[in-house]
Amino acid sequence: MSNHWRKTTLGAAIALSLVLAGCSSESNTDANADANGNGANKPKEEAASDVSKTGFPIVAQPLVQKMFARIAPVNGPFKDMPVFQDYEKLSNVHAEFTEVPTDGFQEKKNLLFASNELPDVLFRAGLTPLETIRYGTAGQLIPLEKLIDDYAPNFKKLMDQYPEIRSAITTPEGHIYSLPTIVTLGAARTDKKWINQAWLKKLNLKEPVTTEDLYNVLVAFRDGDPNGNGKADEIPMTARASSGPGLGLPVVNMMSGSFGLDNQLGYNINLTDGKVDIWMGSERNKELLQYLNKLYSEKLLDPEVFSHKEADYLAKQGSGNAGFFFDQTNNPFLEIADQYTGIAPLEGPHGDRIQSQGAPVPRDFGSFAITSVNKTPEAALRWVDYFYSDEGSTLLRFGREGEHYELKDGIPYYKEDFLKSGNQAKITPYAGGGAPHLISEKVASFINPPQVQEAQKKLDPYMPKIRYAAPMFDEETARRVDVLRTDIDKYYEEQSTKFIAGAIGFDEWDKFESTLAKLNIDELEQIYQTAYDAMKK
Repeated sequence: MSNHWRKTTLGAAIALSLVLAGCSSESNTDANADANGNGANKPKEEAASDVSKTGFPIVAQPLVQKMFARIAPVNGPFKDMPVFQDYEKLSNVHAEFTEVPTDGFQEKKNLLFASNELPDVLFRAGLTPLETIRYGTAGQLIPLEKLIDDYAPNFKKLMDQYPEIRSAITTPEGHIYSLPTIVTLGAARTDKKWINQAWLKKLNLKEPVTTEDLYNVLVAFRDGDPNGNGKADEIPMTARASSGPGLGLPVVNMMSGSFGLDNQLGYNINLTDGKVDIWMGSERNKELLQYLNKLYSEKLLDPEVFSHKEADYLAKQGSGNAGFFFDQTNNPFLEIADQYTGIAPLEGPHGDRIQSQGAPVPRDFGSFAITSVNKTPEAALRWVDYFYSDEGSTLLRFGREGEHYELKDGIPYYKEDFLKSGNQAKITPYAGGGAPHLISEKVASFINPPQVQEAQKKLDPYMPKIRYAAPMFDEETARRVDVLRTDIDKYYEEQSTKFIAGAIGFDEWDKFESTLAKLNIDELEQIYQTAYDAMKK
C-alpha cells in the first residue's frame, strides 16, 4: 500500500546475543517476586488448561506470551500502547514483547530460527512464504488449521467469506503456519487514479475516458499553463519510482489494465479460462511500453519517474503542480484535496478497461505465527483472533474511545485534538504496516475519507471478482521460483525502463522476447499453472 504507513526496507546485520537476551527473559511469578513479595501478582508463564473458546477473559489465570515483533521507526514502545494495555485487562494475556527495529529485523529473525531460541509468538513478523514453509516443515512453527476451527472464529469466518485467503496461506501439504493481514476494504487495496480537476476546468477539458483522451489532456497540461505562472513547469503525469525488487515498475502496473494486462497470483499474470499467461513478452505489453515511451519522450511523463525518492513523489502530490498520479489515499495532498478527483481506469486501444493494480484480500503475508515452544497455542491464537473482528481492529487501530477516537454512525474517527498531536503511531502498532488484523470499511476512516471512497467507486466496476494472492509452494519449488524470478524480474524491469526512456528501441523487442525465453519464463509459467490448478481443486 502506498499511504504514509508504508513499510521501510530491512537493513544491516545484528548480533545473535541481542536476540537471545530479548527472548529469554524470566516471567515466572516466583522468579520475579522479591523478598517482600513484590511482583507476586505478575502473570505466570506456565501452560493454562482453561483456554476459553469464546468470550473474555481468554484464560482464568494471568498468562504470559513472549512475542518477537518488528517495531517501525514511527512507533513508540509496544508496552506503552493502549491497545496492549487495555487488551491485557480484557484477555488476561500479557504480551511480553521483544521489539526489533525494522532496520536489522530480517537478520535478527534469521538468527532467531538458526539458534532455535524461539519466543512463543512472532507478531508483525513479515514471514515470507519460503520462510513459513521452511520453519513449519522443520517443526519450529506449528500448524494452525485445526486450531483455527475452535479458537479463531473471526479469522475462520473471513476465510469462509473470502476463499482466496485460504488458498494464499495453505501449503501444498494442507498446513497453515502463519496468518496475514486481511483487507476487505477495496479502497485499502488499490491506488486511485487522481487527476487535477482544477486544471481540467481551467483548460475547459473533460475527464479522460480512453488512453488517447489521457494523452490529449496531458499535452494540454504541458502546454496550456494551467497553474497560471507563465512557466512550463507543470508535471503532467507522475508515479512512484519503484515498488521494490521484483514488484515491477509502478507506472507500468498502474496503466497495464488499459492494455488488458492483469496482475494475478502476485505476478504479471492473466488468468483466462483456467490458463496462466505470464504476459511480459506479449504484444499487449509491447503496446503498453510504446504508449509510456510516447508520454516520456514528449515530456508528458515525469522525467524523474525512475529516480525520485518517495518523499519527492509525495511532495509533488502536495504541491498541486502535478496533473495525474496514483495513490491509495488523499493524505499526501489533503490541504489541496479539492483540486483533485479520482477517475476510472482508462479504456485502451483494444477496449480493455481493467483495474489491474490492487492487492489481494490477504496482505502482509506471515504477520503472525506460533512457535513450537508455546505451551498454550490455543490462547495465543484466540489472542490474535480478536484483531480480526471490527471491535478488536478498532482497538488496535484507534486506541481508546473518548480519549483517542469517537464514534460517528458506528464508525471510529480520530478526535481532532488527537489527530493534531501527531501521536497516532505511538498508540497503535498498525502504523508502520504488517500488524495482523482486519482492515474493513468500519475501521478505515483515516485512510478512507469520502473523497477516497468516491475515487474507489470509479474503480469498483473494473476490479476482478477475485484477486488471487501469490500461491504457496513447497520449499523446493519456492527455491526454484526464487531463482527464476530473480533473473527474469531484474531483466524485465531493466529493459522496461530502457524501452520507456528510449534508451533502446522497439526494434529490439524480438531480442527481448528471446532473452526472456532463455531465462526460462515458460518454466515459471508452468509452475504457476500447476499451483493455480491445485488451488482450484
